[in-house]
Amino acid sequence: MRPLLAQARVETAMTLRRGETLLVTIGIPVAFVVFFSTVHVLPTAGRPVDFVVPGVLALAVMSTAMVSLGIATGFERGYGVLKRLGATPLRRNRLVVAKLTAVLVVELLQAALLLPVGVALGWRPHAHGGGAATVLQVVTLLLLGTAGFGGLGLFLAGRLRAEVNLAAANGLYLVLLLLGGMLVPLAKLPGALADVARALPAAALSGGLHAVLGNGGPVPGESWAVLAGWAVAVPALAALTFRWE
Repeated sequence: MRPLLAQARVETAMTLRRGETLLVTIGIPVAFVVFFSTVHVLPTAGRPVDFVVPGVLALAVMSTAMVSLGIATGFERGYGVLKRLGATPLRRNRLVVAKLTAVLVVELLQAALLLPVGVALGWRPHAHGGGAATVLQVVTLLLLGTAGFGGLGLFLAGRLRAEVNLAAANGLYLVLLLLGGMLVPLAKLPGALADVARALPAAALSGGLHAVLGNGGPVPGESWAVLAGWAVAVPALAALTFRWE
């Protein structure tokens, strides 16, 4: 347990020291909340802030679990760091747990910043089934989303060269941002494209958060099913195909 905790502290400290990571995972989401809540350019009904805050919370999870984790892991693999760490008493399974722990710490920081900013801009969460039930649903959604996006990031990092992985992760981030219902409602997309988007983890996560935090309703069963599928299948695929060097 001691090597795991020590590595988790190192992973968290390294993540928080990367300027580009802080820009993608914290700076951009906060800027999105402020800009799109105050400038009425989104094609949404009602107040923009009520749509933006849940959507950007989903965006923050995607930024951290897929882009930040995937790119950092890809370069560590390319530099031979993972090969060396895998031969230490830490072992590879503990290394993965340590990396996921760092991701969760960053996500807590994101929520601690994003939600107060949203409240300051006039957003108020609409609890469904009571405060405790709402928190449980939100936490479960975020954990499933983290597993799914983290699996995607590790899959790319474990198969592609570091430079190619960098481009692929950023490209996928842009595609999921546009198709994920985070800033543009799925109803505004063409029918066939919207159907494809609903099968992606980004739309499932943002749809669930919009339902429970934005509308005060239950999380759609479709969101639970899609997120659970990605949370199980993609990490398993990443584990089977990951190359440590």
